[in-house]
Amino acid sequence: FQVRPRNPHGLGALPASAAMASPAVSPDSSSHEGLSSVNSAPACSPTSDSENLSPDELELLAKLEEQNRLLEADSKSMRSMNGSRRNSGSSLVSSSSASSNLSHLEEDTWILWGRIVNEWDEWRKKKEKLLKELIRKGIPHHFRAIVWQLLCSATDMPVKNQYSELLKMSSPCEKLIRRDIARTYPEHEFFKGQDSLGQEVLFNVMKAYSLVDREVGYCQGSAFIVGLLLMQMPEEEAFCVFVRLMQEYRLRELFKPSMAELGLCIYQFEYMLQEQLPELNIHFRSQSFLTSMYASSWFLTLFLTTFPLPVATRVFDIFMYEGLEIVFRVGMALLQFNQAELVQLDMEGMSQYFQKVIPHQFDSCPDKLILRAFQVKYNPKKMKRLEKEYAAIKNKEMEEQIEIKRLRTENRLLKQRIETLEKESAALADRLIQVASKIAIFLFRCVLTLFFP
Repeated sequence: FQVRPRNPHGLGALPASAAMASPAVSPDSSSHEGLSSVNSAPACSPTSDSENLSPDELELLAKLEEQNRLLEADSKSMRSMNGSRRNSGSSLVSSSSASSNLSHLEEDTWILWGRIVNEWDEWRKKKEKLLKELIRKGIPHHFRAIVWQLLCSATDMPVKNQYSELLKMSSPCEKLIRRDIARTYPEHEFFKGQDSLGQEVLFNVMKAYSLVDREVGYCQGSAFIVGLLLMQMPEEEAFCVFVRLMQEYRLRELFKPSMAELGLCIYQFEYMLQEQLPELNIHFRSQSFLTSMYASSWFLTLFLTTFPLPVATRVFDIFMYEGLEIVFRVGMALLQFNQAELVQLDMEGMSQYFQKVIPHQFDSCPDKLILRAFQVKYNPKKMKRLEKEYAAIKNKEMEEQIEIKRLRTENRLLKQRIETLEKESAALADRLIQVASKIAIFLFRCVLTLFFP
């Protein structure tokens, strides 16, 4: 696919054809950061399936990791130069060499991902393990738009043709959407200002979705996901990707008015917490620190309201390929990493810790978080069993609620019947009194007639 550079506002352009991406296209200011987080040093490199890769694929990964070391060396040497008052000639030569290596890394990354995009079907079918490894290392900034669309099969969706017509329609959710738009990425330049382009296109996408899925309409939290998509691609493509995410990635169930899927996720996460971190679980319970108090936003916004964007986007890369499993993994990794500190805090202290400390722990090395996440024990079969267990619990609760509702209905009907009988009895008593009075008067007249003819 031919990749075009993003505009200065952060709104990316969708690749138009299947030509290989050219490294000659100069990346924007954020792409340099993207490359440093895309492929990190070996100490931070997330690998889980490497042992199953072919020799050629292992060689490719080894090459990328060698380039990572050069990139890290360049980063360290530049920091050293900036922090020193005296720069020797040798350090300048070292910096020049490292910069040259960095440019080679950029070129190799463009060539590799250009090849992946060009040969997408083959990579998905025959090189799935290597593709997974590369995605876990991070998708390069300029390739995210097209790779995300390819990952969720949103490159050619019929709903895209409806988008312009949907924008002409009126949605009952418009006021609610408008109210929340300003609170979505308020510090990001693209979304700053009431009349900013970012806020306008974000409103358009949220409004359009509320019209194609009236059961869900608009749900708070979903705007953060759409906002991230809009930072990578135009609004029509972002709309299509969001529709696909809602349909195929469990998000629609999460955002339904009942939020039943969120309850399931919390139930499954609580089981993992109890099984893998029993001491922390006991402490949470003793402080009445509910799982929903800190984990609900993890599932509803996929960590986009938890981490800074460079870290959150790395998690989102993996979500696009592996689904909600990464949310469980990252969430549990965070608790494992912070268990010693959390067990020393009360409820208020833990709330502050989750808001101020945890979000910035992995800013310098997102791969360290990803590595820890894939060291977390996650059993899909057990999660499926928990899903059935949760469904059974909910069905039982529903049956009990139905029974309670039935009993309440019967009680209400019985009460109404009693009230009716009481009214009838009162009316009958009044009637008897009237009849008795008439009989008494009649008898009194008869007696008078007998004695006084």
